[in-house]
Amino acid sequence: MKSKEQFKRIIMFTDSLVLISAVTVMFAYLWNSYYNREMEFKPFVLKGTLLLTVLYAVIFILFSMAFGGFKVGYSYPSGLVGSQAISLISTNAVTYLQISLIARELMPLVPLLLLTAAEIAVGVIWSIASTFVYRKIFPARKMVVVYGKRDSSDLVVKMSRRMDKYIICSSISCEEDIEDIKKKILEYEAVIICDVPLEKRAKLLKFAFENSIRTYISPKISDIIVRGADEFHMFDTPLLLARNQGLSVEQLFIKRFFDILLSAIGIIISSPFMLIIALLIKIYDGGPVFYCQNRYTKDREVFRLIKFRSMVVDAEKDGVARLAADDDSRITPVGKFLRSCRLDELPQLFNILVGSMSFVGPRPERPEIAQQYEEIMPEFAYRLRVKAGLTGFAQVFGKYNTTPYDKLKLDLMYIERHSFALDLRIMLMTFKTMFVPDATEGIKDGETAMPRDTTDPDEDEK
Repeated sequence: MKSKEQFKRIIMFTDSLVLISAVTVMFAYLWNSYYNREMEFKPFVLKGTLLLTVLYAVIFILFSMAFGGFKVGYSYPSGLVGSQAISLISTNAVTYLQISLIARELMPLVPLLLLTAAEIAVGVIWSIASTFVYRKIFPARKMVVVYGKRDSSDLVVKMSRRMDKYIICSSISCEEDIEDIKKKILEYEAVIICDVPLEKRAKLLKFAFENSIRTYISPKISDIIVRGADEFHMFDTPLLLARNQGLSVEQLFIKRFFDILLSAIGIIISSPFMLIIALLIKIYDGGPVFYCQNRYTKDREVFRLIKFRSMVVDAEKDGVARLAADDDSRITPVGKFLRSCRLDELPQLFNILVGSMSFVGPRPERPEIAQQYEEIMPEFAYRLRVKAGLTGFAQVFGKYNTTPYDKLKLDLMYIERHSFALDLRIMLMTFKTMFVPDATEGIKDGETAMPRDTTDPDEDEK
């Protein structure tokens, strides 16, 4: 396994190159055999055709990278197919605009639609074949979990669902003798270190490094803050600089500019769909179309968040705040569809336009639930250093049933690593999650909105 890992990047690059070459050749054939000949003026010659073909490949690569279309082995084949389909549709949409601009008129769309269908078929074959080959070359790793005092079952269960990648064979408490833990680690190909005290964790990390053993670490809040630090080289002693100030003035200005621009465009484009959704909600039970609720944004400022109503009227008439559960009877049939595609969030474009929210940032939480979280996790307040968002890391990589502590860590990863490019990537990935049903999985029936662990999750055991 270790010898194969050295060539993994080369193998994956070659595999991706096969798909890139296939779709590029298919486009080049369509261009030369149809669109180039349909031009009223002199058709493109070799250099022009070559440039357009290379540009097509570049656009496809960028969309595929943004939507995770090359992540063979990390995504299921169905996920790869979905990513490739979205990437190809986006690529061909941009390409159609380019061809129409070159021709100075709207060109026939049917040939490009047929090309898209054919390319998606190739993408399906590539996804299935690549996943099969990947699993043959890189079988699932046998792993051991080193756990602390806190419950690590959530992480173990999540990783156990990917038997094609991870086989958790054993576990050992960090309370055991350090030498016994090291011997246990040597029996496996990888180790998961979950909530282990810093001193012992450092020893285990160095041991795994010395023996070239792959290590997965469940990070603490302090780890995430360190990851966002800048390198500091003024002196001969290496330093890391954690600014701990949230977003800079220029970042805030750029964010606000694009929030206004994109929300205005989004409202104009989505207004017909919002009208249809409003009619469906009203026709179903005659109740209100919108659901408004007080939420926290930056610096604990309270604002009224607007959503399309997806639950029955008075869903929380008992006064108890709870998250949506699997097969929740409170969710209406219309609401179930809206939630699966995230369309219930569309009215929040108005919240973004007026400045209560941003496109990307931590999801706004209800004041009463946020206060309860902070009693258990004081670090939960760190999310309020930036404006609340329509989407974020926790929405792209998490689910409705992701634990509050994990959502907190995902939100802090975004805050510490913020950039315009990251915002753009998250928005593109959010578009993908609209077509991935398991991203909206609810909590299990009977669970509440509160985390199970009632200890400080970032406190180091002595």
